Amino acid sequence: MKKLYVKQKLFSWKEQFTVKNEAEEDCYFVEGDAIVVGGKKLHIKDMYGNEIAMIKQKLLSFRPKFFVFMNGEQVAEIVKKFSLLKSKYVIEGPGWEVKGSILDHDYTITDRGEEIVRLHKAWLSWGDSYELDISDRADETMALAVVLAIDCVLEAQAEAASASGAE
Repeated sequence: MKKLYVKQKLFSWKEQFTVKNEAEEDCYFVEGDAIVVGGKKLHIKDMYGNEIAMIKQKLLSFRPKFFVFMNGEQVAEIVKKFSLLKSKYVIEGPGWEVKGSILDHDYTITDRGEEIVRLHKAWLSWGDSYELDISDRADETMALAVVLAIDCVLEAQAEAASASGAE
């Protein structure tokens, strides 16, 4: 099992941040493009600066929708579905399901009942963080990208709610 750690505030389009491993060493660099024609983008890079995944927002969509690209190909689409009781997310592409409290950042992503990644709050020496427990190293980059894409959806919802409340 692989563990990754992301600071408590998972995402901001304007920020740059690193993702750490269990030894508290930087292992990924994440950088956002706040103003981009065609939608916002989030780049996940290895520590050598090579882009290994990109998350892109779909503009002009009724519900927040984000795409994950790896090696230039779309590998996942994260869509928030309508639900009266709680948030429900579908990860099209790999066919993963999200269960748990997404707003509290305490959830599990599964593939046909098999756990892919579990996200929960962790306490580290460098501050409050979210811990990703990733079952298979082969899913590491995709799992990180999907978790960040879900956070992008939450951020887009917060921005929309803030904008509608300001009017």
